[in-house]
Amino acid sequence: MRKSAVFLLIFGLIFALTGCASGQADGKNDDKNLTINLGIQQDVGPLLLAKEKGLFEKAFKKDGVKVKWTEFQSGPPQIEAISSNHLDFATVGNSPVISAQAAGIEFKEISNLRTGLNADAILVPKNSPLHSLKDLKGKKIAVAKGSSGFNLLYRALQKAGLKDTDVQIIQLQPDEAQAAFNSNKVDAWAIWEPFISYEVLKDQARQLTTEKQLGTFSPSFFIARSAFTTEHPEATAKVLKVYEQAREWEKHHFNQSVAIYAKAKNLDKEVVARALKVNPSLNQPISANIIKAQQESADFQYAKKIINTKIDTSKVVDNQYIKKALKKIKGR
Repeated sequence: MRKSAVFLLIFGLIFALTGCASGQADGKNDDKNLTINLGIQQDVGPLLLAKEKGLFEKAFKKDGVKVKWTEFQSGPPQIEAISSNHLDFATVGNSPVISAQAAGIEFKEISNLRTGLNADAILVPKNSPLHSLKDLKGKKIAVAKGSSGFNLLYRALQKAGLKDTDVQIIQLQPDEAQAAFNSNKVDAWAIWEPFISYEVLKDQARQLTTEKQLGTFSPSFFIARSAFTTEHPEATAKVLKVYEQAREWEKHHFNQSVAIYAKAKNLDKEVVARALKVNPSLNQPISANIIKAQQESADFQYAKKIINTKIDTSKVVDNQYIKKALKKIKGR
């Protein structure tokens, strides 16, 4: 009996220790064989810098994590990829996240990347007879549906006392829209950086209005698929940490960063430099002011029936990962 009791005690201890060891190993290797799917738009900024310098690949290599990049023309296609579980992270503007939330897509806003006061503009050719927002009546305007430029356009029409039916909205992705704009097939183009800087500097296009002139915000966000953040919280925070390292490198090596972006996107350095200066990068918790601005945009879109569901934009905000990422960086 004594031997049996001792045996059972020893067996129990071994089982418990084995179980603990197994649990620790499983916890430690949660991200083993994981592939992080990162979306990137035609933008210049820290995410592109991190891609060109392989920062994510280097940071996650020791964890056995792979990184896969996919390029997109605008925010809405990235939202679709997140919805279908083909994308884990993306950087998008204010309108795509509003549409996504209204559609019930599971995602989280995990960082505020830009305030967006000069992020979007409605452009017209240099010799255009259009000089006010009211002049847009009856004109053809190119814009990517559901994008931040789309939101800007509708806000501008409201300010001018115009309805969307008073203009001809031509839904085009940026590459197609740029070709249409430069060949005068459209009268105006609602778009964002760095396309704004390119058209202003290279073709002397005029900005009919901007977010700042309208008194609106067009913040951009780092967003993540909700299931990914739940299953891989450490990896989520690490993504933001790497992004911040790239942002800091850009800040302290501005000219080198401009050269990297210019080469990657086949743009002139002056275009890149202007785009970065007028719409500087951030990586910070999403503030009450930004949430308020988002709510105003969401309410506006609901009133205009652009979205069919009334939403509370604070519900998709999750600042825990950016706070954790910044805390891990020295000096924060």
